Amino acid sequence: MIQMEAIDDHDSQTLLSVATPAAFEMGSLPTIVITADPSGNDLTAPPKPVIIISPTVAGNYPVVLFFHGFYLHNYFYSDLLNHVASHGYILVAPQLCKLMPPGGQVEVDDAGSVINWTTENLKAHLPSSVNAHGEYTALVGHSRGGKTAFAVALGHAATLAPSFKFSALIGIDPVAGANKCMRTDPHILTYEPDSFELDIPIAVVGTGLGPKRNNVMPPCAPADLNHEEFYKECKATKSHFVAADFGHMDMLDDDLPGFVGFMAGCMCKNGKGKKSEMRKFVGGIVVAFLKYSLWGEKSEIRRIVKDPLVSPVRLDPAPELEEASG
Repeated sequence: MIQMEAIDDHDSQTLLSVATPAAFEMGSLPTIVITADPSGNDLTAPPKPVIIISPTVAGNYPVVLFFHGFYLHNYFYSDLLNHVASHGYILVAPQLCKLMPPGGQVEVDDAGSVINWTTENLKAHLPSSVNAHGEYTALVGHSRGGKTAFAVALGHAATLAPSFKFSALIGIDPVAGANKCMRTDPHILTYEPDSFELDIPIAVVGTGLGPKRNNVMPPCAPADLNHEEFYKECKATKSHFVAADFGHMDMLDDDLPGFVGFMAGCMCKNGKGKKSEMRKFVGGIVVAFLKYSLWGEKSEIRRIVKDPLVSPVRLDPAPELEEASG
């Protein structure tokens, strides 16, 4: 009888999870990829090279800044960025490094300069019928770029006015350095719970394999510097999702070109599942959390927390959503 009850429970849970939340699927909006580079002859040119992925349907859309990971190219995230943009967001992904990554503070200041540019000159590079929604700007970043997003939100970008307001912050397997003795500037982790002075909704996405070694290579998302510590230091409203069977680079595009693409594929411990499922998961969490934070559409993110089986990937530990009172 106990075994039969267990089977019944599992079957009912599976039936409950049949309908996938819309955030995990591609959105309905067609998109376009636009590149813009610094230029002394164009007053609307960005301070750093950027990829813009925008809906083509007329409308006002929130701007989402996306910061790439250590030594990576912004176009390595094309599938992920397109997933988010198709739900009604303008994605702006600057290239913050060339051959070698700059110092951490330089990267944060450059990110601030790109944010300033989006408020002044982004419109000149968008389809004519598309506009940036002036009220909403969100920060998203992966790996070192996740740490950059947190640093910008915390006010560490000297190029950005302290009064600039963000609507949401999402860290995708954020990393603050190689180890506690080799943290990237600025040092934002305090190792005190709830210490980040941020009053915006925050989502942290982690990977189960990020803290593990890949043969002789050190972990790409080492303990004490990864998603777990970032989440601990956030205040409510905050959420946490961990893709148990995937690695630090598994949300990147397939078949990445060049030497950097080769290194991105072998540096970290990778999962055995399809990267497309990881991109679907990460894109879905970003979309669902933006809906929650910007529009007050809370049903999808709450459902993922309540019923993790709706996720395209296995979530472990159980996802969390701690909502601020009031």
